[in-house]
Amino acid sequence: MSFSVFSFFRRFLSRFHASHREDAVALTIVEAQELENIFALLLLGSFVGLPSPPTFLAVELLPFMERELKILNRRAEDAGDMLAEMCGTIGID
Repeated sequence: MSFSVFSFFRRFLSRFHASHREDAVALTIVEAQELENIFALLLLGSFVGLPSPPTFLAVELLPFMERELKILNRRAEDAGDMLAEMCGTIGID
């Protein structure tokens, strides 16, 4: 009997751990996407009225920013509410 209770708790904790790990991965992905957006805005901030970094720095980094530019373009087309997206990821109703 004690063995079945032990195995029940072991399975319960394993599922609990897997569930929280999936939530942590989802939040990490959202945070990484936001950091990419912030980096792109810092580098190309002059397009939206933010102070821009020195031109030589922006020009040197531009070839490496193809992915970020595609992300910025897609985000501008979608224009979703990031706060609502984050609340949905966290699970706030």
